[in-house]
Amino acid sequence: MEIKRSGSRPSTKPSSDYFTGSVRQDPIIEAPAPARVRALNVTFEPGARTAWHSHPLGQTLIVTSGCGRAQVWDGPIQEIRPGDVIWFPPGEKHWHGAAPTTAMTHIAIQEGLDGKTVDWLEQVSEEQYAIEG
Repeated sequence: MEIKRSGSRPSTKPSSDYFTGSVRQDPIIEAPAPARVRALNVTFEPGARTAWHSHPLGQTLIVTSGCGRAQVWDGPIQEIRPGDVIWFPPGEKHWHGAAPTTAMTHIAIQEGLDGKTVDWLEQVSEEQYAIEG
């Protein structure tokens, strides 16, 4: 058994190559091999968001506070709120983040395939983000 005490691991600011705006990540699970699961608590300030990306084994988001947005490629922007659980299948191109005027926090859960949990793509443009769902 291993216990990770609350507050014992530092928050991180993800790379601006993959995120727009102010974002903070707090680790929840980083399972050692052969396990593959990884989970983060991610907080997006208003207007902040991920770049377009996909996951080799899919991703689950659990919204815990605020109001956010999520979109799959060629789909409408969807509003996401506390209690919503969002599943992106393996390889599905998508982004997620806060609403324009409201912060949003979610738990992001994904598994690694050969050590890789995400494939990062291009940034979500201001025009793409501004389109109402």
